[in-house]
Amino acid sequence: MDPRAETRSVSEPGIPSRIRSDAFEFEAGFSAGGADAAEARVHLVAPALVPVSNPAPDRETVRRGSRVRREYRKIAVAMAITDALSVLLAFCVASVVHERVLTSPLDIWLMLLASPVLVVGVFAVFRLYSVQRLTAAEEFRRIILGVTMIITTAVTFSFWTGSVFSRLWIALSWFVALVAVLATRWAWRKVIGRARERGRLALRTLIVGANAEAGRVVTEMRQRGLGFIPVGYVCADAWGRPTTDIPMVGHIDDLQPLIGEYDADCIFVAASAIRPEHMAQVAKAARRSGIEVRVTANLQEVLSTRVDAHPLGGLMAFALKPVRLSGFQALAKRSFDLTVTLVGSLLLLPVFASIAVAIKLTSKGPVLFRQERVGYHGRPFRIMKFRTMVVGAEERLGDLLDMNEATGPLFKMKDDPRVTGVGRVLRKLSLDELPQLFNVIRGDMSLVGPRPPLPREVVQYEDWMMARLEVRPGITGLWQVSGRSELPFEDYVRLDLFYIENWSLAYDLFILAKTIPTLATARGAH
Repeated sequence: MDPRAETRSVSEPGIPSRIRSDAFEFEAGFSAGGADAAEARVHLVAPALVPVSNPAPDRETVRRGSRVRREYRKIAVAMAITDALSVLLAFCVASVVHERVLTSPLDIWLMLLASPVLVVGVFAVFRLYSVQRLTAAEEFRRIILGVTMIITTAVTFSFWTGSVFSRLWIALSWFVALVAVLATRWAWRKVIGRARERGRLALRTLIVGANAEAGRVVTEMRQRGLGFIPVGYVCADAWGRPTTDIPMVGHIDDLQPLIGEYDADCIFVAASAIRPEHMAQVAKAARRSGIEVRVTANLQEVLSTRVDAHPLGGLMAFALKPVRLSGFQALAKRSFDLTVTLVGSLLLLPVFASIAVAIKLTSKGPVLFRQERVGYHGRPFRIMKFRTMVVGAEERLGDLLDMNEATGPLFKMKDDPRVTGVGRVLRKLSLDELPQLFNVIRGDMSLVGPRPPLPREVVQYEDWMMARLEVRPGITGLWQVSGRSELPFEDYVRLDLFYIENWSLAYDLFILAKTIPTLATARGAH
């Protein structure tokens, strides 16, 4: 077969009718550019490929694709406005609560004019307006850093103007600004996600390479709603047979004219399909066309924040930062857990009392349910929960095993007959987990981490699953904010291992923030 001949699926390729957008996004997987997938669940199907001549892109799709970058720029401008308004609102709220009347013209000028410029400038430095390149977790981390820098800069500048702000004003401004910016950014995420589902904000992408890895890239793009529309493969050496239905559009020697013909916004390179000299061709074509390049990397289950690029002579190498939850990091996590847990327990005392009364009035038995679980380094401990089942429910488990709806060693039933009426409500809202705050205080658990398994589950673990026991179990974690009981067991374990490999205090904060809407929607809870 002529290596320059073009192939195409018998079925006409196009944009999927609906590109799925996950409710929870985080960085990992196959792309050094930051693909939003913890672990690929890929089913590759090889379509029949037949040679055709000169496949032409759909013109309406081309016109739509050419507007994508302008659309992202418009969104970035709108985001800058909402960011500035959010921080300005925080300054005003802090001033009102603190009863600090702004009578000085300098104060008013600083509040109304200087603060928006400061906000946009700082957020631009943190590249918070390159929304198509940021995952939710990375955006969350940068917002915390950006808001902190804004408040610090404002306070520092105030010393030079004589407008000294109190510690209460500083704390209120930081907190309200952070909440307001995160809320507006969450809303923008929803807007962008819906636009991507409709194909409006998806970058038209040429895939350089024609092997299995290139096929996986296309499959991930289509399944996960990452903001890319694959429009064709560009062959580097041999013509492979990628197992997806988009066409082979040409050879890497013709990459630059192909970019114009298919109105590409992005080039995605399957690293295993090309030679080093091909990257020079890709870089040259991208530079002349003014589009971005992303290259896959064989780094599974790694956040991009752990990866640094370093030159190695004439080569480029990735440095993977080590993550060990020990020493100072362990102390920081434990201090954070204790502070949040103690404050939260005091605030939730009325809720504890109300739930205890409801359980006692509606069913016989104790208020609390204690059960042996496996914790840090395999040590057993007694977990505490509000009782949601009838007394003797554990003895009846054997009769229900045939109706198990979970995979692996887990047992889950949506309509478990052992659950009480009040228990169904508590489980739906995850309020039965609240007593585990006392497990956190005792040191058995953490706020964020893998869920503590039962001993009967651990004996069924494969060797690779035992890494879940290397950290303290948590009340919440990645699996809770990623689907909970809707996830198969292996995905549930992989999410826990991903968390262990990529722990940071900012990541804990991100997961806690994601837990709140997950609990409110009761997604996957039963």
